[in-house]
Amino acid sequence: MLETKKILVPVNGNTTDGRTVSLACQMARRTKGHVYAIYVIEVRRNLPLDADLIDERAQADSILDAAERIADEWDQEIETEILQARDIGTAIVEEASESQADLIVLGVPYQKMFGEFDLGKTVPYVMKNAPCEVWICRERMGAR
Repeated sequence: MLETKKILVPVNGNTTDGRTVSLACQMARRTKGHVYAIYVIEVRRNLPLDADLIDERAQADSILDAAERIADEWDQEIETEILQARDIGTAIVEEASESQADLIVLGVPYQKMFGEFDLGKTVPYVMKNAPCEVWICRERMGAR
């Protein structure tokens, strides 16, 4: 079995957040691991990186509160943090590295761009650059 002690779960308010947090909690219970949920606020380039983004932080708090409620349902402790960065994918990879995560669990909504399924830019970046295992949890087709 995979030795997974620290599981990083980026959340962003998508429909997949509940499933990814639940999956991370289940895995953490099996391996006596720890779940670490992050919300990354992408800061526009015309603002300083440490800008006080009140509305964005309120949204992040709400989304992380929901992650905490899901973890409570699994009787699993969870650590949460809000990060501010220029690029979400880079922030996830850097946080995985700094926190020495063993696994990243990413949720992907089923979305199409120009008629084709599209992963966006964050998921491919994390898949290519993450220092640990990455699990992708894509929602069902037509789930929306």
